[in-house]
Amino acid sequence: MPDSASGMHKPHGAGASRASFKFCFAFAHVNRLNLALLPTYTTHTRSIALQVIVQDDGRSVFRGARAQERASSTVPAASLRTGCLKIILRNTREGEGRDVQGSEGQRCEEEGPFDNQVSMLNRCQGKYMVTLIEGDGIGPEISQSVKDIFSAASAPIKWESVDVTPTLKDGKTVIPDAAIASVTRNSIALKGPLATPVGKGHVSLNLTLRRTFGLFANVRPCKSIQGYKTPYDNVDTVLIRENTEGEYSGIEHVVVDGVVQSIKLITREASERVLRYAFQYARDVGRNKVRAVHKATIMKMSDGLFLSCARKISKEFPDVEFDAELLDNACLKIVSDPTPYNDKVLVMPNLYGDILSDMCAGLIGGLGLTPSGNISKDVAIFEAVHGSAPDIAGKALANPTALLLSSIMMLQHMGLYEHAEKIQNAIFKVLAEGKTITGDLGGKAKTHEYADAVIKAL
Repeated sequence: MPDSASGMHKPHGAGASRASFKFCFAFAHVNRLNLALLPTYTTHTRSIALQVIVQDDGRSVFRGARAQERASSTVPAASLRTGCLKIILRNTREGEGRDVQGSEGQRCEEEGPFDNQVSMLNRCQGKYMVTLIEGDGIGPEISQSVKDIFSAASAPIKWESVDVTPTLKDGKTVIPDAAIASVTRNSIALKGPLATPVGKGHVSLNLTLRRTFGLFANVRPCKSIQGYKTPYDNVDTVLIRENTEGEYSGIEHVVVDGVVQSIKLITREASERVLRYAFQYARDVGRNKVRAVHKATIMKMSDGLFLSCARKISKEFPDVEFDAELLDNACLKIVSDPTPYNDKVLVMPNLYGDILSDMCAGLIGGLGLTPSGNISKDVAIFEAVHGSAPDIAGKALANPTALLLSSIMMLQHMGLYEHAEKIQNAIFKVLAEGKTITGDLGGKAKTHEYADAVIKAL
């Protein structure tokens, strides 16, 4: 598949020799969010490779993705905790190693440059620990496909499986403490489809995860897959959805018998947070246009606040074009001709993003071919967004592609570009050949047969 197929651009500088991004996050922005763990820092951003150096004068130097940016402030030599590792930043000179102390006392030295903050902080003894939430229904089957393919591709991932079966605590739906600890410790998770128990008082498990970890942005690339024919060719857009409030805040009550009121919650803080992320994402992946999707003509206060925040944040990014579009107009135009949206990042409130991202998934073949990732300040959870399909669970009929593509987003987020490229090319080759694809894609292959074909294509 050609480099331009995903619409993602190669990084500048030292990272330019790497394979091009396909489904990816704005690495520099994610790093910058996570680096907020230190109160102040110095950035000399020369390339996509990130190094951390504590110089003899006690100033820390972070290198990231943008050569034209540079900011300086002073921080003493310090220790930084992230994931399961404690990074001890000594007064080392540029080019020297730094000490990395693991949670069990093991030590190793890495010279860098590091691909990103995740690889710098969480890699020790050759493996990255990733939390795996297999999910319900078909979740264990498609998760097994991911594990088998990763093993065959020698991806340096060690899976830590956790159970997120919900419980009620003080009348609220919560996930087990062990699962929360795992995701917090590892900072990265891959999640299969989850089914919320019906009639037991539980709220959505997906919503519970978002709230628990502050996953404020959902990133959904919608990209046509070469060789897999749909009515639409060359779809290539990215949708970013506010993930924590809106109609999904769950604020409902009965006014009188037969009358129910649901409150749409929009706050300036959450709106500015996701909007700023969308602009930074657009800048970092080389898309020069951000479009806010809204319905401020009707919901003048709630959507009006979101739109005014978008206009305000756009002034912080003069190099990124900004405009806005009504939700209904956007839906009509995208299904009529998605091509004009190929250079844009669309950002919108929660409910609109849920509907519009699924609609765009239909343009490229459905939710079974759509990756997704959720971002917070400290944690990233990548997921298949389709349902748990209990009617076909255990029958080896499930399509693991969505979870596989989400795992590729995860690898790229972690800086493992070569492994991501290798697995992705194998997936696209199998899909393009069309000989060993699952029933939802028009084939007859079983889940494990599809996975075996991808392994052979490696």
